[in-house]
Amino acid sequence: TQVLRKSLQRGVVLSTGSFLIFEAHKLISGFAEVHASFKVEEVIEQADYLYGSGETEKLYRLLVQHKNSDDAELLWRLARSARDLAQLSSTSAEEKRQLTYDSLEYAKKALEKNESNFAAHKWYGICLSDVGDYEGIKTKIGNAIVIKEHFQRAIELNPKDATTIHLIGIWCYSFAEMPWYQRKIAATLFATPPTSTFQE
Repeated sequence: TQVLRKSLQRGVVLSTGSFLIFEAHKLISGFAEVHASFKVEEVIEQADYLYGSGETEKLYRLLVQHKNSDDAELLWRLARSARDLAQLSSTSAEEKRQLTYDSLEYAKKALEKNESNFAAHKWYGICLSDVGDYEGIKTKIGNAIVIKEHFQRAIELNPKDATTIHLIGIWCYSFAEMPWYQRKIAATLFATPPTSTFQE
């Protein structure tokens, strides 16, 4: 009986200890999640301030630290900042190329993390178009349909985003005014090349 009583007491102590450890773990995990969420919001706020101030290099340095983030809002901003840095005249040709490909990867990752993020679609389309400049006319025309699809999806998700509406307008205009010889090349390369009209 005494042995049984001691075993039960030990079991109760162990169970209580396990329960307390479990509750402490839950509390710490919850705090870590809140802290991580707060940090993301803080970084986004700082990033938007730097973007509005035209601090392209500082913005990129801030965001590239979070390139392994799972947050689509951070990732599309990183894609945009990498692209903006590539556009600077002070950026070397080699760096421009690397940043252009990096920006596409960041935008792609943002889409993977949140397919319903309109800005991720918009920046994926923009970055995919930029990469086409390095990969020749066949890739550029081949990517054009995908680019349009992402712009259209961005507009579906946010019909009031003026930039995306403008971009799809540029897309349509580019294909509507395409010279006949380019149309012929496109028709040779693709069974159904992308087309548009001035009315569209």
